[in-house]
Amino acid sequence: MLEVQDIRIDPATRRAWKGADEVALSRKEFDLLHALVARAGEIVTRDELMRDVWHTTFWTSSKTIDVHLGWVRRKLGDDSRHPHLITTIRGKGLRFETEAPATRV
Repeated sequence: MLEVQDIRIDPATRRAWKGADEVALSRKEFDLLHALVARAGEIVTRDELMRDVWHTTFWTSSKTIDVHLGWVRRKLGDDSRHPHLITTIRGKGLRFETEAPATRV
C-alpha cells in the first residue's frame, strides 16, 4: 500500500482511495497514478511515463499523457490551475507532491 497526502493506492489489488472514498480508475489512469505516487516528491519525465505506463519509447505528442492526467486530476479533485497533488514542472515532467501547498492568506 502506498499513501501520500490523502491518496492511497494498493498496487496488488489495483485500487485507489482519496480519504475514505474509493476512486474508480481505468487501467491506464491507475498505472499513471501509481507511476507518480511510487516516486512522490520526484520529477517523473514524460519519457519515463510513456515507457512505464504505455510501454513504448516512441511517441510524437504528449496529448496521451495530458488527457489521462486530466481524468486522474478530476477524479482526485486536483485543480490543474492550482494543483495540490500533481504538479507540472515545465520542461521537465510531473511530480506527485508529498505535502499540500501552504494555504495563502
